Amino acid sequence: MTSREIRSKWAQETLDILERGHYKVLSGKQVDIKSEVEYTINNSVLYTPEKLPTVKEKAVAKINTLVQHTNDIKSPYTAESLQPEESSLSDDERCASKIIVNPYSTLKAVEQLTMRQRRDKVACLNFASARNPGGGFLGGSQAQEESLARSSSLYPSQIQMTEMYNYNRQQKSCLYSDYMIYSPQVTVFREDGGSLRAQTYQVSIITAPAVNAGVVREREPEHVDQIGTVMLERIRYILAVAAEQGNEYLVLGAFGCGVFRNDPYEVATWFRQVLLEEKYALLFKQIIFAVYDRSKDQQVIQAFEKIFKA
Repeated sequence: MTSREIRSKWAQETLDILERGHYKVLSGKQVDIKSEVEYTINNSVLYTPEKLPTVKEKAVAKINTLVQHTNDIKSPYTAESLQPEESSLSDDERCASKIIVNPYSTLKAVEQLTMRQRRDKVACLNFASARNPGGGFLGGSQAQEESLARSSSLYPSQIQMTEMYNYNRQQKSCLYSDYMIYSPQVTVFREDGGSLRAQTYQVSIITAPAVNAGVVREREPEHVDQIGTVMLERIRYILAVAAEQGNEYLVLGAFGCGVFRNDPYEVATWFRQVLLEEKYALLFKQIIFAVYDRSKDQQVIQAFEKIFKA
């Protein structure tokens, strides 16, 4: 059996587990997740392009308030949770101090936050397919979204959001739309390697597609100049959604740097502009860029390390 066939088998097993609401690990212990899965499905939110500007406006207003009254604000986002060593830092220094770049997968970074560091209110970004829930996970494809869909209860929260996927399928441009899905408290029940976990953990997931820069450059020369503008605004929306939903810890990554062929230096620079220059980092306690770079030259993670050390 090929690796793809094995992953496809795991994907089908995941669907069976989600349908039953439980599974057994090697020890024979049964792990029940039915109520958790139902919670995620019933409380997922579809953010439309029409709704997102208002969400962003609220985030910007909160940032402005934090910048003006850092020491007086009592906020669930950041100010009340400043560490003592942060209190003497400027806003720029405080933003930079919140950001970490590491070589982990998204799941490993989330597991460290939730299971080892016991952090609550953790969310991660799903580098999503614009047109297909779960990307190609049912066929055994291997990328970040497929790993999340195969390992968790994400998929059933996506497939109900037909408006987003139908809209993107009808669009000719691979800039795609700003539609995104917020799936709260998604239950993770697999390890990265595919084995079932005896102990689950939860993470909220924001499903949003990057611009497919490779296709835009090849087939839509009239839209090439819009790639950066669209990506910057989409990043703002992603962070604004995470903040609106009360998340304090955020796992991001090399958004659109795989098959969508966005340049890692550009993506890192766009994130830096929004998080540091526009101070969106103030909305969170910590932002982790989990950049799982399997290439020999490590150019992707080096881009993020360089940009965020600048």
